Amino acid sequence: MPRVKRGTKRRASRHKTLERASGYFLTKSKLHRAAQEAVERALKFAYVGRRNKKRDFRALWIVRINAACRAAGISYSKFMHGLKVAGIDLDRKVLAEIAANDTAAFLSLAEKAKSALAQG
Repeated sequence: MPRVKRGTKRRASRHKTLERASGYFLTKSKLHRAAQEAVERALKFAYVGRRNKKRDFRALWIVRINAACRAAGISYSKFMHGLKVAGIDLDRKVLAEIAANDTAAFLSLAEKAKSALAQG
């Protein structure tokens, strides 16, 4: 098997790790081994954080829709069920945007949901 010395590849890999670790405290931004551990840990938290962000935004949208629903005189769960029965397929992101910026449109959606629940 041929001998491999890894000159430029090794240097490039270490440089990339230290670039990612710039700004970290003390040796975590200077020494390769400490930087490697810190970067791996940070990437793990970033991965988890990207998933938690989706969860947080969905919760925020639900809170905004619920507040607008209460003002329109209907509960959140009945509103969402009424929209489904009426055949209105809007996701929570769009509904929260409508609730925040266009009260008249949201009230009309709430009335459609109420009427769909009353019929079926």
